[in-house]
Amino acid sequence: MKIVLATGNAGKVREFREMCEVEVIPYKELTGDLEIVEDGESFAQNARIKARTIFEALDKEAIVIADDSGISLPILGGAPGIYSARYAAEGASDKENLHKLIDALKAKGLNKTPAYYTAAIAVVSPRGEYVVHGWMHGQVIDEARGDKGFGYDPIFIPEGYMLTLGELDDEVKKAISHRAKAMALAKPIIEMLQRK
Repeated sequence: MKIVLATGNAGKVREFREMCEVEVIPYKELTGDLEIVEDGESFAQNARIKARTIFEALDKEAIVIADDSGISLPILGGAPGIYSARYAAEGASDKENLHKLIDALKAKGLNKTPAYYTAAIAVVSPRGEYVVHGWMHGQVIDEARGDKGFGYDPIFIPEGYMLTLGELDDEVKKAISHRAKAMALAKPIIEMLQRK
């Protein structure tokens, strides 16, 4: 059974291939461009929306994997949360989103505050739907440090570390990331669905 990834992001495709240790096909190779409206109220709902949309567009003999992830700050009532990718505005760049979050911290007179990343991974197949979550806790700081990673990585310091995700090596990030933790839970589900 084909395993299809509901993303066009080449970095995520590579990451999922490494984590799954199987061939994962980006959905665009099978369906072309499809509009996916992420109007859920949680990471889990948005991941399900993506996976269901692609599953419905295929021959329904595939396992579709989708993720939705973002960063949340309790001091901001959980923002940016599910709006992480468009925090500054629809179509905003990573840099614009990052600077808006830094500005929000400074407006509260903070140079650091607790934060956490969430990743929800949805798996949709002819044999059912599943959603798992992974989290990474730490602190957000009011200055960007490091040029590795993407998104909010240069201002996020994981619990137990002194460096931001923008400064840490990829191997360290893979071991502690919210997506890696969620994928560790999704992997046995995918393997079970392949055996059925």
